Amino acid sequence: MPDPALSYFGITVNIKDYKYMDFEPHDRSYPSEGYDSIDKKVLDTFPYEFPNRGIDLVISTNEFTTVCPFSGLPDFGNIKIEYTPNEKCIELRSLKYYLLSYRQVGIYYEHLVNRILEDLVEVCQPRKMKVTADYTPRGGLTTSAIAVWSSQFETKAEYSDSTNPEA
Repeated sequence: MPDPALSYFGITVNIKDYKYMDFEPHDRSYPSEGYDSIDKKVLDTFPYEFPNRGIDLVISTNEFTTVCPFSGLPDFGNIKIEYTPNEKCIELRSLKYYLLSYRQVGIYYEHLVNRILEDLVEVCQPRKMKVTADYTPRGGLTTSAIAVWSSQFETKAEYSDSTNPEA
């Protein structure tokens, strides 16, 4: 029986001559910082002059990075903050510094959106707020994490299931 062979673009390679590589997971992790590196004290607000007029503000950035708490490898994503101010608006320069403080923090997506939501709600006390984190694909999987808060609820945050629009 002839040797099994692979043929690509007219080039034939005998399988018995080709040594397959066995990939082992790296026993390595890069260091990351803890939650204490998140600088919520940098967040600032300014008075909203039309508190009786509801508007929706949408702030987004595609320059957001954290690190995976498991591997320490960088995670790249888009952050979108949607809110209806009550008496205060988030000052954008301070928001940028706040988001930059996550750069070396090891945090899971699910925890990230809730942490950002709680920090921003605490500082600006909006009527409602939604924080979405859309991360770039990893291993073919795209992840979106969404957290929602509304002043009509007694609890700190109401968590939504992004896979079920009826939730």
